[in-house]
Amino acid sequence: MDDHTTSIRGLIALQPAGPGGSAGFLQRVCTAATVALSASGAGISVMTDDGLRGVSAASDQQSADLEELQFVLGEGPCMDAFATRRPVLVPDLADGATARWPMYTPAAREGGVRAVFAFPLQVGAARMGVLDVFRDCAGPLTADELPLALAFADVTVSTLLDRQEDAVIVGTGDDLAEAVEYRAEVFQAQGMVMVQLGVTISEAMARMRAYAYAENRPLSEIARDVVARRLRFDQDHP
Repeated sequence: MDDHTTSIRGLIALQPAGPGGSAGFLQRVCTAATVALSASGAGISVMTDDGLRGVSAASDQQSADLEELQFVLGEGPCMDAFATRRPVLVPDLADGATARWPMYTPAAREGGVRAVFAFPLQVGAARMGVLDVFRDCAGPLTADELPLALAFADVTVSTLLDRQEDAVIVGTGDDLAEAVEYRAEVFQAQGMVMVQLGVTISEAMARMRAYAYAENRPLSEIARDVVARRLRFDQDHP
């Protein structure tokens, strides 16, 4: 275990206790990363291979909103880091980021974010999600901060894998199962909207995301309403 890993685990352990299970651990990682990387906030999204989000956590409400916004809009550094399996480092959101993320960038800047750094959570060919680090001032990560951020991602992956393995061994569930439940619910809603509107599966997702954005609600809530038949796209014309 290298010095970065040891210090990061210690810093995470020092953070105030929050929710239990993996969600609580991820929240402590976000808080510790914010402190260690001189950030204004951090967020983590655990994702399925097709980019749907399950468990998520953030250091603060603004960071949580920025995480959710990426999944509502379908664009942002988190989405790109997950898709490319490479860190996405944007030291200045005013420098060309609007062309890359035309909807996400103005919203992030309006929220006071000036720089964002996204690190995929992965091991080998397996992808688990993304760690996002936000800053309220422009500027790159230093030569010391970049390897530290990568180490935060590695510690997060190893701990999540350990928790998942422990849950299997003792026969108990963990809130990582939320990722599977979220995926099933969104897929079901996507299929229902596809049938209601007579459109493709990708267009159904686009319509759900557009509605979530217009209503300022999480995509998960929209999916839940569709599945529960509280919302029909062919009747309500979102």
